[in-house]
Amino acid sequence: MKLPKLILTDIDGVWTDGGMYYDQTGNELKRFHTYDSAGVLFAHMAGIPVGIITGENTAIVQRRAEKLKVDYLFQGVKDKLAVAESLCSNLQISLDDVAYIGDDINDIALLKLAGISAAPGNAPIYVQKIVNFTTKKQGGEGAFREFVEKLLEGHISLEALCDNTQLRKQIDYQG
Repeated sequence: MKLPKLILTDIDGVWTDGGMYYDQTGNELKRFHTYDSAGVLFAHMAGIPVGIITGENTAIVQRRAEKLKVDYLFQGVKDKLAVAESLCSNLQISLDDVAYIGDDINDIALLKLAGISAAPGNAPIYVQKIVNFTTKKQGGEGAFREFVEKLLEGHISLEALCDNTQLRKQIDYQG
């Protein structure tokens, strides 16, 4: 598997368990797994930008993306493929240079055309059938980190990245 030039990801069902939590006053809550923050760190240490493309539009995702220093954030997206194509055009790369992880119907078009595609272990079977690989982890349990680690496997030593002093300095903003 070649090293991608860009890693794109969905949020709900990948970084979260896909549940929508509301308190009695109508506030929406999402549960993120801290493992996924290491996925962003590893990608950045490898020099690969990370982008989020999600159909939802929430301050929660905005805050998470800012905290993890995600390079690109697109919220409220109806056509994920069109957004990815536009970003690729701006970066002067092709969809073949993109690795994308998604879990549901609105991800299918991009999953089919990305150079490398994946789905979390709990994605519907019809989504799992069209991707290059399915993570062992389920959405919300570190599936994004597993995806990034798989992408880097054979190209970059995760052990060397973990020993890097720059990584240790960056840990402060993670979690």
